[in-house]
Amino acid sequence: MTGATAYQLAQVNIGRLKAPLDSVQLKDFVDNLDPVNADADAADGFVWRLEGDAGDATDIAVFGDEWLIINMSVWRDADALTAYMYQGRHREMLARRREFFERVQEAMVALWWVPAGHRPTVAEAESRLLHLRTNGPTPYAFTLRTPYPAQGAEPVTVLGIPDDLGCSV
Repeated sequence: MTGATAYQLAQVNIGRLKAPLDSVQLKDFVDNLDPVNADADAADGFVWRLEGDAGDATDIAVFGDEWLIINMSVWRDADALTAYMYQGRHREMLARRREFFERVQEAMVALWWVPAGHRPTVAEAESRLLHLRTNGPTPYAFTLRTPYPAQGAEPVTVLGIPDDLGCSV
């Protein structure tokens, strides 16, 4: 395997609910979980996602906080993850996230490379999020806006933004 194919991209995102999952306020979110997850499962480059007994991850504890829910998955690469995130039902639900989740200042999303075949644990995801919050983006935990290459892969171009634009992406 080459460096790029020997690794896959893990992602975690957590959200602080505005209301209980069985509330009227979160009905659209809950009703769309299965279809959005099915879209992910069928997406090009999708490898794996964290699932609890209900087929989603809403019953899996994160940081010991009952108001936080977790989504964690593994993808072929950042392009596959990005293509899925910004299209279809997921994009529609992402646009409505403020209806369902509190606005939080600290990092709630982290990415990291895992050896192909590795399935990250919740403890691993918590560690990556805490590292990102403390240290900012590093090869250990980063974001789509500040990517790092997989071990042995070619360097990542940050969203194709020319250096002379002065953007601090």
